[in-house]
Formats: sequence, structure tokens, C-alpha cells
Amino acid sequence: MSKFFDTDRKIRLGIWGLGRGGTFMNAANALNYEIVAGCDYNPIIRDQFKEKCPDAFITDDEEEFLNTPMDAVLIATFFISHADHTIRALEKGLHVMCEVTSFFTPAEGVKLVEAVERSGKVYNLLENYPFTKENMYLAKLYREGFFGEFQYAEFEYLHDCRDLSYCYNSKGWPPVEPGYTAHSWRSILDFHYYNTHSLGPLMQITGLRPVSITGAMPEPSLAGALPETNWGKPCPSMIKMSNGGVMRNLCGSSAGNYHNGKRFWGTRASAESLLHDLTLCLGAHGSGPRFHVTPEWESMGEEAEKNGHGGGDFWELYYCAREILYGTPSPWDVYAACDVTLAGIMAVKSHEAGGEVMEIPDFRDKAIREKYRNDHFKMSCPVDPQHIFPEGHDPAISSKFTGIMRKLFPAVTAIRSAIDGEKIYSNINNETNKLALLKIYRSAIEQVDAVEEIYGDAQAILAHYPDSPAGKALETLLGDISGELADGFAALKARLEKIQSDCLAK
Repeated sequence: MSKFFDTDRKIRLGIWGLGRGGTFMNAANALNYEIVAGCDYNPIIRDQFKEKCPDAFITDDEEEFLNTPMDAVLIATFFISHADHTIRALEKGLHVMCEVTSFFTPAEGVKLVEAVERSGKVYNLLENYPFTKENMYLAKLYREGFFGEFQYAEFEYLHDCRDLSYCYNSKGWPPVEPGYTAHSWRSILDFHYYNTHSLGPLMQITGLRPVSITGAMPEPSLAGALPETNWGKPCPSMIKMSNGGVMRNLCGSSAGNYHNGKRFWGTRASAESLLHDLTLCLGAHGSGPRFHVTPEWESMGEEAEKNGHGGGDFWELYYCAREILYGTPSPWDVYAACDVTLAGIMAVKSHEAGGEVMEIPDFRDKAIREKYRNDHFKMSCPVDPQHIFPEGHDPAISSKFTGIMRKLFPAVTAIRSAIDGEKIYSNINNETNKLALLKIYRSAIEQVDAVEEIYGDAQAILAHYPDSPAGKALETLLGDISGELADGFAALKARLEKIQSDCLAK
């Protein structure tokens, strides 16, 4: 294994939240971390962690975990708990790496900044998208003056996460338990809060901070999301940056994912990358020459690419280890973390106020912090994920809900793709893509059986609890294929087989 620091000193690391947190183990082991402890309330996820890290102390008791001898803690717990868990770790004398975002209300942000300042410990936000090969290459060009001054950008993190309303983000994707509840925060979160994968890259490429924002929210939602929530919607906002440039930030769920889409204009050059190639336009002119380029890592790229999120998981752990070992400042200190977190909070506040422009406060300034010390704003949401069925519901019926939803999402996607694919098959422009659609037909035929297996239980929920949040979410998801099921499962399977045969004949 390569050695990335000129010291053998080990950083004893505890991981709090072993679903997402457990995915960092490869990157941690490649650096100077020694994983000594893990904490999670879910026994399935604890067992999965134990398989990978048998020598670590594992517990579901938070205080027991925090009292374990260690130097640093990686926090990947529930989104709305990050500030509380971070402050508790800092007060135990631990360095902290925290998953996005850093806090849920402005008041929590004030408490967090002051806890970091009191502690003298390292705090890093685990925002990884700025550290893909492509984004680090763009940052290098920007520092060299290649783009001139930042003018306008469109960055996107569109990620359809509706299925995560009803299952855990861990190996096997087990359904949420009890099955008559939804995920405690994912199922109801306003996606504006989860803005860091799109705003974060722009901040790290340019070194600028966001200063004001206006947010919007469409009314139509994708099927299967809990009603009256914003988890099934794309969430656009317009952000003014500290140099006067403007960014359109787009995150959320949509019918087309762009996990790392970007269009970036400076006063001398521009860049564009959606699904594939990075294209640069040169010459400080809109009609300048365009070139597809292949970015390269400046260093340590081979090891970075072995880890998740395009190498980002490696780099964020590297920067934190470097700061702990040598004191070298990291890109995502607590103040930058506040900038990106507050942008999400203020986007929520803006769209709930009808698009009013909101200041994004700079928590480096103690006087500004004071204005937000008692600001406990959080999103409005009429749905309680722990009570998505009415009181007195029959668990024999309702407890099957999350398992049903977990199976329905891939089935609906496959069946809908196959049916709609027939309409465009003759217009698909290459044989490779046509072959991909034929594979979808095979999957869809198999998924018909999966739907038939749970259909009776789904209909029982709809019959007993049609007006509940769970019933409405289930009804909309089944609605995406209800027309195809009108003549029964055998007829649908026969139809898909005929479509497959006809396409093969073409």
C-alpha cells in the first residue's frame, strides 16, 4: 500500500452512522486512519460493519461510543442530527469529519461554529463532489487564470432518491422498520437542504462564497414520494456569489439524473460537462474554438480512484488527515461548511416565502452570528414519517408498506421503460443502445412477477388506508403502470414478450 504522509502516526477513528459511514473504510485504511470503533442503532448495519472491521469496538450506545479511546470521529448519522452529534464529539476532545450538511437551523450553526472555535479541534465537512478529477482540474485552471473572472454557472445534482424514503442506505437496501413508517428524514426532506453536491464544486473551483439566494419549487411531484413533501421534486435556486457572479443551482429528484452536471462561464473561457465529455470553449469569445479534454489527476489519483464518488471520498479524508497530522488548512473548514449549509437553509426559507431574496450570512463575523443565534427556522412539513398511517391501523396490513415500496420502485422503472421504449425503438440511433433496451425488456418481464407477488398486499393497503400519506404515495407509484395492469399480469407479460420479439425482428 502506498504511503501518503511521511509519518507512521495513526489517527484512531470512530465511525458514527455505519450505513454511509461504512463506505469510507477503504479510503480510511489507505491513509493514516485506524478504525477503532463504530456506532449505529441498526443491528443489520452493525453486523455488516463487523464483517469488514472485526477488530473495532461496535455498539448502539452513543455515549459508550464517544467514550471509546480515539482521536477523531466521522459522523454519518441522520441529516438533522449532525450539529448535535458534532458538538458532543468536539466536547469529548475529538476531531470531527461530518457528512453533509453541517446543521439544520441557523441557531445550530452558531452553536457549531463556537463549539469548533472553543475546542481547537479540526472540523471538516465531508463534501466530496468538488474533488472529482474533473472538478479538481477545473479548479486548477481557474487558479491559473484560464477562465478569467467567474461570471455565471449552472451546476446540477439531480438524484432521484425516492426509494430511499422507504429503505436504508446499506448493503441489500433493507426496508425501513417498522414497515408502517418511512425514513425519519429522507422521506420528508426539502431537497434544497441537500445542495452541497452542486454548490460545493463551484465554491471550491472559484474560492468564492455565496452571499444571497432565491429559491423556487415546482408543484408536480414524481410518483411514490410522500404527499405534501418536496423529496420528489427538482429544486432550483439562483445564487449571487461574493464577486457578483451568479449561479443557478439545481438539486433534487427528477426524471433524469445529472449527478455532476455543469456549465461554467468565465470572462475568458467556459466549460461544459453533463453526462460525458468535458468541453472547453477558448478565446474569450462565444464563437471561440471548442475542445473535448480528458482531465488528469495532479497526484495520488490512482489511489483516489479506488474509492467512492469519483475519488472524492479519498480526498476529503486525505485533507482532514493532513490537517490533523500537520495543521495544513483543509478546503472544507467550519466556515466554508456554514456557507454551503446556510445557502440550503436560506433556499428553503426563500421558496416558502414566495421566492424572496435571502441573505446568506457569513458566520466568520461574530456580530452577524449574533443576529442568528435564536433563529430556529426549519422547513414546514405536514407529514410525520413515523405516522404515515392513521391511528389504530392494523400492523398486519400496514407493516408490509415499506417492503412493497422497496420492490415497486425497480419494477415500475423497468416496466415503464420497456413500454415507453417501444415508442422510440426505431429512432434509437445505434445498435448498442438498441441492445440496451432489449435487456430492459428482459428485466421488465421478470419484474412483472415481482409486482404480482406484492400486488394483493398493496391493494389491501389502498383499500383500508386510501387517504393516508402511505396510501397516497403507493397509489401514485402504482399509477405509473396501472394502465398496463388493466388486463392482468399474464396479459402484461405477453405484451412485453411481443414487444421484445417485434424489436428483435427489426
